[in-house]
Amino acid sequence: MTGRIQRPGLPTGGAGVHAWQSLRGWEMLLVVGTLLPTWAALTVDVPWQEKVIVAGCLLSVLPLYLLLGRPAIVTNDRRRGAVYIALLVVLFTPAGLTASYATFALFGLCPQCFIVFPARRAMIAVTALNLSPAIRYIFLVGAPEPFNFLMVITIVIFFSSIFGVWIERITRQSEERAMLIEELESSRAEVARLSAERGAQAERERLAGEIHDTLAQGFTSIIMLLQAAEAQPDPSGHLALAVRTARENLAEARMLVTTLNPAPLDGSTLDEALRRLTNRLGEETGMSAGFEVHGKSRPLSAPVEVVLVRAVQEGLANVRRHADARSAAVSIAYQDGSVLLKVRDDGCGFDPSGAQGYGLRGMRARVEQVGGALAVTGLRGEGASLEVLIPTDRPGIRTDAPTDRLDQKA
Repeated sequence: MTGRIQRPGLPTGGAGVHAWQSLRGWEMLLVVGTLLPTWAALTVDVPWQEKVIVAGCLLSVLPLYLLLGRPAIVTNDRRRGAVYIALLVVLFTPAGLTASYATFALFGLCPQCFIVFPARRAMIAVTALNLSPAIRYIFLVGAPEPFNFLMVITIVIFFSSIFGVWIERITRQSEERAMLIEELESSRAEVARLSAERGAQAERERLAGEIHDTLAQGFTSIIMLLQAAEAQPDPSGHLALAVRTARENLAEARMLVTTLNPAPLDGSTLDEALRRLTNRLGEETGMSAGFEVHGKSRPLSAPVEVVLVRAVQEGLANVRRHADARSAAVSIAYQDGSVLLKVRDDGCGFDPSGAQGYGLRGMRARVEQVGGALAVTGLRGEGASLEVLIPTDRPGIRTDAPTDRLDQKA
């Protein structure tokens, strides 16, 4: 009839219930299977004793199902289920021995056996339910061809066993697939959550890099200019530079809020932006700062230009804060298929192996995002050098690198 269709603790109806978990169809079959023979017993011309036995036994099946059978099925209580099936056999046996039309109730009772038990144990209960009609037909009524009836009963039981086992396997596979689908949906939700967290983390890192490369460096320059102004008889020059730096820092802040374009590139070429950054270092510190272009200048992709500007900003900021240099030089060389940027100074130098600051880490990450390489060299007392080599004709260069928005004017 059917295999086990219910897992413990699962609902038996309503939205979100799988087809094999619903009991409504089997409940309707049970109601129809018991009420039709009952109606026949009450309407046909038979002795009142037969009416009482058939109607009383079959009508008792419905409250038995509500009070004992359904709770046992929903909670997967095998012990209560066994009691329920045993009482079904007890109730049906008098009706099956009394009237032939009571046999129609088996259409609703036999599926109950397969709902409660696994297929093998259900077959024992199905056989017990079919015993009373067989006994009545063969021994009580005295049928002329009992062998034919036994063949029919055997075929019914055999068919029920095959069909029940088949449905049980289908139900089990359906439950396994449903569990796999639930796990897949849960995994997809987890992946989406982790992706969102990773995206948020990447955005925080990007904004941290932007603030470090722009606002933090600008504030550092302003502080150094104001400190230098305090030590000068005429601080007007340093104050003017501090005001200009503050205005440029304000422009950087507005750019971060609006378009996230690097302000040095806004409305100018890469060479002009690098030259302006280099000249500012000389004006702010008084050191000799020069900028050179080697090779034929050409427009580069927006991500590459952004990375080069940020590299010069970080390199010159390190020269200003740490190098104690007399001179610094910035050069850019346009080569076939690549561009080479250098920032050099003649300051105190440092040990590159111990340089683990946020600025260098962020710069290296930016360069690697566009397929480039960064090298930092230096010796104590002999200055330092920063080199950035970026290929310009590689098809794998990312154009969506999250360093800045990349639609700024070159």
